[in-house]
Amino acid sequence: MGHVIVIGAGQAGSSCVAKLRNDGFEGRVTLIGSEPVPPYQRPPLSKAYLMGEMALERLYLRPEAFYAEHDIDLRMDTTVEAIDTATQTVQIKGETLQYDDLVLTTGSVPNRLPAAIGGALGGVHVVRDLADVDAMAPRFVKDAKVLIVGGGYIGLEAASVAAKLGLQVTLVEMSERILQRVAAPETSDFFRALHQAHGVDIREGIGLDSLLGEGSVSGALLSDGSELDVDFVIVGVGITPGTALAKAAGITLENGIKVDAQGHTSVKGVWAAGDCTSFPYRGGRIRLESVPNAIDQAECVAENIMGAAKEYVAKPWFWSDQYDVKLQIAGLNTGYDRVVTRRTDADSVAFWYYRGDELLAVDAMNDPRGFMVGKRLIESGKSPAPELIADPDTDLKALLKA
Repeated sequence: MGHVIVIGAGQAGSSCVAKLRNDGFEGRVTLIGSEPVPPYQRPPLSKAYLMGEMALERLYLRPEAFYAEHDIDLRMDTTVEAIDTATQTVQIKGETLQYDDLVLTTGSVPNRLPAAIGGALGGVHVVRDLADVDAMAPRFVKDAKVLIVGGGYIGLEAASVAAKLGLQVTLVEMSERILQRVAAPETSDFFRALHQAHGVDIREGIGLDSLLGEGSVSGALLSDGSELDVDFVIVGVGITPGTALAKAAGITLENGIKVDAQGHTSVKGVWAAGDCTSFPYRGGRIRLESVPNAIDQAECVAENIMGAAKEYVAKPWFWSDQYDVKLQIAGLNTGYDRVVTRRTDADSVAFWYYRGDELLAVDAMNDPRGFMVGKRLIESGKSPAPELIADPDTDLKALLKA
């Protein structure tokens, strides 16, 4: 049945090879990863793992023995040097591997600060992989001064861990508010208040001019002219799709590796899934940075390698854990013109996004019922009247039957 090579041993890559075997694929399967450990969960890295509440082995998506037991050739600590789509080969460590189908699950890479403003100084960290978190973990000591650059979910999650561990936390966001790119002002207001209640100094509309220090960071100069003493810095200013291998191989890119609804790239026999891809969605194209998308799209590709000819239909949802708040997001809020607030008790609230009369998305804070009902409504194309959502006496589950 041929040889399937999967490049990128993250959530998407692991899901793809497992699906192939679980669905009865009998050919060769090779999974190539650049890290020296088996595929693992990334979301707990900046939370439970960083706080010492989760051991390394619990991060693994599957026990290391799973791969050998399912005849999956797991190549860890291995860098792919080149892909030759004409000869259908992959070059690694002086070895040439022939493939019949190639799957790119190369994920994404964190954006870093330019060296010209101090981004290369010691003590400046990003949060993306195990090595990143292991490198910064020893710095999380009580009363240490940490500067977090970027008020997106990565920055806010790092701030929550640092604050819980007793560090002095300053977070700067150059936009006028935290979460501006991804959420309504109501959600920004909720999380600003939450972090300030835990002692985080949030500075919005203020950028970083430069980091200061000789060899290692010791301070920061902000755009308002203020200067901070810092012991270390965490940079959370977004990610970029991992497209270098695809670009070098001549595969078409469009805000990531461009794939069709089945996961094909522009080159026959080459597929892609996960954070690195852009794919058709509701008449346009999107790229989703989420665990559910990585799993579902990768499994769809595995099925299609086996001949299913199945189109991937994304059902976007996301989550974030900060302090004792679990945020769950269903749908995409792009184009919203109204936000409806639904509060059922003092500890939970949800913001429902509408465009006209159409329900687009839900941000649910400690409101699992609101999230699940909202997700099902969005996926089924149902849009309850905003007035019903705002009324705390409305039985949400009844709306699913309407």
